[in-house]
Amino acid sequence: MAHATTSAQPQGATGLLLLADGTAIWGRGFGAAGAKAGEVCFNTSITGYQEILTDPSYAGQIITFTFPHIGNVGANPEDIEADVPQALGCIVREDVTNPSSFRSAQHFGEWLAANGQIGISGVDTRALTRRIREAGAPNAVIAHAPDGVFDMDALLAQAKGWAGLEGMDLAIEVTGADTRDWQGGVWALGQGYAGDGAGERPHVVAIDYGAKHNIFRSLVKAGARVTIVPAQTPIEAIDALQPDGVFLSNGPGDPAATGVYAVPVIKDLLDRDVPIFGICLGHQLLGLAAGARTMKMHQGHRGANHPVKRLETGVVEITSMNHGFAVDAATLPANVVETHVSLFDGSNCGIAFTDKRAFGVQYHPEASPGPQDSFYLFETFVSGLKTSVNAA
Repeated sequence: MAHATTSAQPQGATGLLLLADGTAIWGRGFGAAGAKAGEVCFNTSITGYQEILTDPSYAGQIITFTFPHIGNVGANPEDIEADVPQALGCIVREDVTNPSSFRSAQHFGEWLAANGQIGISGVDTRALTRRIREAGAPNAVIAHAPDGVFDMDALLAQAKGWAGLEGMDLAIEVTGADTRDWQGGVWALGQGYAGDGAGERPHVVAIDYGAKHNIFRSLVKAGARVTIVPAQTPIEAIDALQPDGVFLSNGPGDPAATGVYAVPVIKDLLDRDVPIFGICLGHQLLGLAAGARTMKMHQGHRGANHPVKRLETGVVEITSMNHGFAVDAATLPANVVETHVSLFDGSNCGIAFTDKRAFGVQYHPEASPGPQDSFYLFETFVSGLKTSVNAA
């Protein structure tokens, strides 16, 4: 069912994406019923739809998948990246088929419904993606009415009334509530999740702004012991945990809004010369703490196939990305250098302090889904902590 650019509802349509400008994109609803307002973005990954839909960085967003066959391997309890999924829903081209994977434990539509996420199939996702590329990520309402009855006026008011991601602190809504120790390493086929290792390990305190689970697994695989703390944890509580290093996680929303409470803590850590590693939102917050600015991107970067150039060596990494804001490299101070850039648009993808033990990258080295080109960053961070621990 191709999308329509008017409010005329095709026969049999039970799913609707209604943009704030009044454009109606019709399809077949599946998953949860209801209506939710947010920002429409697109993701170019071919696999890993469960990990994507459970990534807390997608809070407040409706995901358009550019790959046409989504849901065809079903869903299972292992391929998730957060206890509570945060994406509002998804737009896909083809109807969801019955699962065709031995790992499947549930039909994708049933899994979406259980998580309160709305799906629409039968949409020309290529046309929608082109629209986002040309006009930017729009605000919209995604709706599923099994009876095919939609209150268009109310839905349009809902879409127009959504404030948008700029100025919105969403990290506070998706962070964990309590301090906790992380257990378990990365997953392997036929083995499940690895143990958390044995012996003395450097202690990493991870500030959770909306972290993916595989980040913590990757830190464990690299040799760390991990304690997770909520986004608003004060510096005194972090000091009390006696970290050898601090990790700044990914997360949703506007970094400038989250930075109101996060940046002062990061500045205190920098003043103490605590080793710091940040990714995605954590990278942006590290840039703000350094004195740089962040900016809203036109369409953002989301997918498991984004090329990034490592400036020191010229090596190109294929990376997993999910962000709609970026650090403005032109505003970096003299003691912070740009280390990585996107080969798509030249935007900043990495920074490092020249006078502190702190660095960050805009992409997701833990992947899940995505390539493993950048796992070395976890090893670089943790091996530096091991050196410090041994020296002490």
